[in-house]
Amino acid sequence: MGDAPTRVAVVGAGVTGLTAVFRLQVADPSIDVVVLEASQRPGGTLRTVEVAGIPLDAGPDSFLGRKPWATELCHELGLETTRPAATGTWLWTHTGLVPYPVGTAFGIPGDLGDLFHWSGLSGRGRRRALRDLVIRKRREDGDETLGGLLRRRLGDEATDRALAPILSGLFGGDVDTLSADATFPELHRWERAQGSLIRGAQAALRDAKGGGPRPPMFVRPRDGAARLTDELAGRADDRLRLGSRVEAIAREDDRWVLRTASGSVHADAVVLAVGPATTRRLLEPVARDVSADLAEIPVVSVGVVLLVYREGSAEQLPGGTGFVVPRGEAPMAACGLVSETWPEPAFGSRAVVRCTVGGAGEEDMLDADDADIVRACTSHLAALLPLPQEADAAVVIRWPGAVPRYLLGHLERVARIREHLPPGIFVTGQAYDGIDVAGCVRGATEAAEAARHFVDATRKERTA
Repeated sequence: MGDAPTRVAVVGAGVTGLTAVFRLQVADPSIDVVVLEASQRPGGTLRTVEVAGIPLDAGPDSFLGRKPWATELCHELGLETTRPAATGTWLWTHTGLVPYPVGTAFGIPGDLGDLFHWSGLSGRGRRRALRDLVIRKRREDGDETLGGLLRRRLGDEATDRALAPILSGLFGGDVDTLSADATFPELHRWERAQGSLIRGAQAALRDAKGGGPRPPMFVRPRDGAARLTDELAGRADDRLRLGSRVEAIAREDDRWVLRTASGSVHADAVVLAVGPATTRRLLEPVARDVSADLAEIPVVSVGVVLLVYREGSAEQLPGGTGFVVPRGEAPMAACGLVSETWPEPAFGSRAVVRCTVGGAGEEDMLDADDADIVRACTSHLAALLPLPQEADAAVVIRWPGAVPRYLLGHLERVARIREHLPPGIFVTGQAYDGIDVAGCVRGATEAAEAARHFVDATRKERTA
């Protein structure tokens, strides 16, 4: 190694990679950190686009409030965060939009009266859901599908009509294939502790009230979620190498060598903050044992349709953050009323709407032309909401393979991958530690700390 500085190479400059760089910079400034990004812009899916002169988030537009890691990072960076200006979510039904009950935990009501009278379910569906209070809890330990757990406790109608639209959007897949332990581990804990998901939701809501102000469902930096990656990229400064696609990783002279089109980078440790397919390609020559498990983390493509309507159009919108749609019932999986939820002076009185399209089982929607996607969304919205038939401006953003799906056994799969990694290689990101931004931040922090400990131990060995 000679006099070469101790170096950590981070592959990928999305929110995960940039967070890892920041954590390493702060924890040990003596470590030389370089981040290699294949594209010409940092930030991954956290970026903005202009629609009618208004900057809007093209990817995630907020963070889960119940997970503190992204919010805490914003505060460390000096970024002011904001809560939604509107509350309440609506459910799409064949007879119109129905508000979810106020006291719910991810769609599971904590008030029996609200559930019994809620028009989002039929009388039969409500009665079946209430049987959750008397059904015996599961005896077996171990994982099961999220859909299997919900159907067992609350029934098919509540699962398909009320819960899947929320949870599929959060976790990027069909609830009947997703791992309950990896996506919503609270559910099994509620069943074990309370014998019921409804009672578990009641207890969770009571605990939230007793512990002070309840965190909002979502939170974000003022001016948009992409402010987080903008700030992180600025702090990475000249450590950030754009247009540097890593072609291969090899081991040479007790160090890792990352080969790019413009040359090689030598490092003592490598943090892979990229998708499972890229990780598999890079690790195939040096860690064949992880290949099969990486192949079992599928990804799904999604799209975002951003719509800006004429002046005055926001004034008639109903209160609330937006609505979710049961699978296959509408062109979009969800609709966010951005001008209601995250109002900005630049909006004026214009309605600003965000539709999520594609996703598990509906990726074909993304093959349509932009104009057809926009037309399908605006026509459907005009039939549901007091909005014009056409928007003044629209942008469609496609995110191919952007969302990993946590299938049954996901936690065990990730544990095996990490167990079989060569010393000095660390993996983190959406595919392992949490699909949402907060999970990515937490995973990046843990990977950076592990890499720092590794290079510190290596440095001590070499100087002993």
